[in-house]
Amino acid sequence: MSLRAMGMFGAVALCGVALCVPRGLAEKSQAGSAAGADVSSLVATGKRQFNQGDYATSLATLRSAIAQNAGNAEARYWLGRGYYEIRDYDNAIAALEKATALDSQNSGYHQWLGRAYGGKADRDHSFFLARKVKKEFQTAVRLGPSNISARRDLEEYCLDAPWIVGGSKDEALAQVNAIAALDPIEGRLARAFYDLEGLKKPADAALEYRAVLAASPNRMEPYLEAISFFSSQNSPSDMQTAIQAAARINSSDLRLVFYRGVEGVLSGADASGAEEDLKSYLARAPQRSDWPSHAAAREWLGWLYEAEGKRMDAAEQYRAALQLDPQRSDARARLQKLEKAGP
Repeated sequence: MSLRAMGMFGAVALCGVALCVPRGLAEKSQAGSAAGADVSSLVATGKRQFNQGDYATSLATLRSAIAQNAGNAEARYWLGRGYYEIRDYDNAIAALEKATALDSQNSGYHQWLGRAYGGKADRDHSFFLARKVKKEFQTAVRLGPSNISARRDLEEYCLDAPWIVGGSKDEALAQVNAIAALDPIEGRLARAFYDLEGLKKPADAALEYRAVLAASPNRMEPYLEAISFFSSQNSPSDMQTAIQAAARINSSDLRLVFYRGVEGVLSGADASGAEEDLKSYLARAPQRSDWPSHAAAREWLGWLYEAEGKRMDAAEQYRAALQLDPQRSDARARLQKLEKAGP
C-alpha cells in the first residue's frame, strides 16, 4: 500500500514508527528544541544589553549562548560587536571571523569584521591589516549592494588610507555616486564627506549639509551628521538650526543633549546650560562607538572651564578625557599648556 493510500488510518497504524516515538528520542528532540529556544533568547538578551551599553554583561550572556551552540553565527557577531566597543580588537576579530565563516554571505558581518580590522590596524599601525579592512568592506558591498553604511565605510577608507594600501579618490567617488543612486539624501551626505576629506573643500561640504537639512529627512542620522560637521567648523548658528530640526524627529535623543552642550560652548551664550547638558550626557548616555564619546564630552567641559578661567577644573576634565581616550591630541595639547602656565 502506498503512503498516499494509507490515509489517516494508515498514519495511526504507523504509530510505532512515526507517531509513537520512543521516549528517549522524544525527550532528546524536545530538549534540542528547548536548547535552541534558550540560545535564541540568550542572543536576544545579549543584544538588548549591548544596546543599553552594558557590554560586560552582554559579553557574558553571549558567551553562554555560544557555550550551548558554538555554531550560532548571530551570537558570534554580537560577541564581536561587544568586544569592538571595549576596544578589544583581537577578540572582536576572532569572533567576527568566526561569524563570517559560519554565515559567509552576510554583508553586515563582513562590514563589522572590516571595522574590527580597522581598529587593530590603527592601533598597531599595520599596513597588512589595513589591506584586510578594504577587502572586507569590498566584500560587504558586493554581498549587499544596498548596504549604504558599508559603502560609506569603503568611501571613508579610500579617502583616508594611503595609496599603498588601497586609498583611492576615484574609488571613493564611485561609492558616492552609487550611494546617490540608492538614496538622494544619503548621496548628499556621502558627497559632503568627499568634499571635506577628499577635496578639502569645507564650504562645498557645508552646502551639501544645508541641502540635507532643507530636505527634512524623517530619520535622525542625517541631522546628527550635519550637526557634527558644523561643530567641527565652529559654526554654532548652523548647529542650532540643525539641532532644532533634529528635535522635531526625536527630542529625547541623548545625542542632542551632547550637541546642545557643544553649541553652548562654541557660542558662549549659555555657559551654565552647556555645562548642565554635557554633564547630563555623561551621566545618562551609554558609551557607544557610533555616539559622541564620553572623552569628547569631558574635553568640551574642559574648553568651557578654560574659557571661564577655571584652569584647575579644565585640567581635570582634560585628564579625564585622556584617561578615556589617550589619542585625543587637542586635549593633551591644552592640558600641557595649562600645566606649563602653572596655577
